[in-house]
Amino acid sequence: MISMIWAMDENWLIGKDNLLPWHYPNDLKYFKNKTKDQSVLMGDLTYQSLKTYYKTKPLPFKKVYVANILDVHYDDAIHVKDIFEFVKDLKEDIFVIGGRTIYKLMLPFSDRLYITYVLKAHEGNVYFPTFDLSKFRLTHKKMEDQLIFSTYERI
Repeated sequence: MISMIWAMDENWLIGKDNLLPWHYPNDLKYFKNKTKDQSVLMGDLTYQSLKTYYKTKPLPFKKVYVANILDVHYDDAIHVKDIFEFVKDLKEDIFVIGGRTIYKLMLPFSDRLYITYVLKAHEGNVYFPTFDLSKFRLTHKKMEDQLIFSTYERI
């Protein structure tokens, strides 16, 4: 199963200069609870961003796949040069955790979406790619503070 997880504001904003444009502890806790000890796929910039938060600590995932077309390799990650070959050969459940390009490429293959809606506009420069949410059905929704945690399954 391929799951995607992200938070976005009312304008579909997801980032600002390769960082989160907000700080909501409940959203961070939700992300950690869903992805801890899971295999994750991310782009190079998302990997570098996470490393600024974790610095010397290991990332809290079972396996880390980093997709980029360059031959950039990291000691604690598995390099994915061709994302379509990766999907074709995938034999495990995986969470897609960013960034924008990886989300856009993986949306057609995703079975489940974990979307946190941030109920406030923020400033930033990276937006989630537009897509047809009608291809998914809402299976869970929880409101907390200025956030809506929602889960969607592909129809």
